[in-house]
Amino acid sequence: MRFEVIVSLRFLREGRFQTLLTLAGVAVGVAVIVFLSALISGLQTSLVANTLGSQPHVVVRPVDETARRMVEEGTAVVAARVEKAAMRTRTLPDWPLNLERIDRVPGVTATSPIAAGAAFAVKGDVSKAVALRGVDPARFDAIVNITGRLKAGRFRLDGSDVVLGVGLAADLGLGVGDKLRLVTEGGRSDVFTVGGLFDLGAKDLNERWILSSIRSAQTLLNLEDGITSIEVRVDSIFDADRMAADITDRTGLVAETWMEINRPLLVGLKSQNVSSWMIQFFVVLAVALGIASVLVVAVVQKSREIGILKAIGTSTRQTMAIFFLQGGLLGLVGSALGCVLGALLAIGFRSTALAPDGSPIFPVDLGWTRFVAASAMATVVGIVAAVAPARRAARLDPAEVIRYG
Repeated sequence: MRFEVIVSLRFLREGRFQTLLTLAGVAVGVAVIVFLSALISGLQTSLVANTLGSQPHVVVRPVDETARRMVEEGTAVVAARVEKAAMRTRTLPDWPLNLERIDRVPGVTATSPIAAGAAFAVKGDVSKAVALRGVDPARFDAIVNITGRLKAGRFRLDGSDVVLGVGLAADLGLGVGDKLRLVTEGGRSDVFTVGGLFDLGAKDLNERWILSSIRSAQTLLNLEDGITSIEVRVDSIFDADRMAADITDRTGLVAETWMEINRPLLVGLKSQNVSSWMIQFFVVLAVALGIASVLVVAVVQKSREIGILKAIGTSTRQTMAIFFLQGGLLGLVGSALGCVLGALLAIGFRSTALAPDGSPIFPVDLGWTRFVAASAMATVVGIVAAVAPARRAARLDPAEVIRYG
């Protein structure tokens, strides 16, 4: 074992009470960082999963139609008035070709053509406004996991089969195998069979969505062979903006990301990140000051021993290394204890804060990288905190401290 390590361990052992207090301070600080970061990360993951579990990451739509300019000629003045184009269902141009182009965008994992529009669901004397969505079951299931959220029946859209939300089924008194009529604003109507019921965990979607085959929706909505949008799923949700720009470049269509649709959620996630970093900064600062103060006291207490070591040939580099090692050891050992304590706090909190169904209200993310990062941070902070004490010890005059120490 190297000379510096032996002396560092001896100094730490002799200052037993101070060493234990410092280790406790480092451990508590690291535990707070691990616990808060695991909790906030888990909450963010849960929020994003719940929000994006029922919606695509990118929605590709037709370009907005340019407003028409109406010119009025008078006897003396010619005035221009811009009028908005009349509202009507717009379809994507050359959508099979554009779908193929989007599929080739790096990072895109799934695409689904959608033929969507408003309709009325009629069962007996009860009528309710709904959102009719014509989809390809296999493609759409990769965007929104309908199969995994079925409460009854199955996700097949053969012939006249439709799948609808549990809320809408309850409002209309429908079950699997029952019939309902869909009527669109254009006066077209058809009778369908309920093939399945889903629960997306969102009240509005459960009460409004009806999924049919693309062909059925196109016929009812008078879209001919057109679709109204292409929904896209990507492998990295926070790169959705970049991929949307790539899709626009390749297709010339409008690509709207989940970040634009859920801007309040994005603001909330950024606010949580800022809060987490601020808390961690002040915890790290407290840990650094604690280690530095203990080592400064150690320099004062051990000044005579340091002077003797320098008198018998210990170099300035070795003297500084002794205190750097003490700081690093305090950070490393304290962080190991803190990681264990933080994990126990997180697991205990998750186990006690439960929803009525027994699931944890606050999920926690205890990935191994979190512990590695916390340990590395505490060790580096310990070494940095030892800079001032190490320099002070290196500047001690052996003759003076031995004579007057």
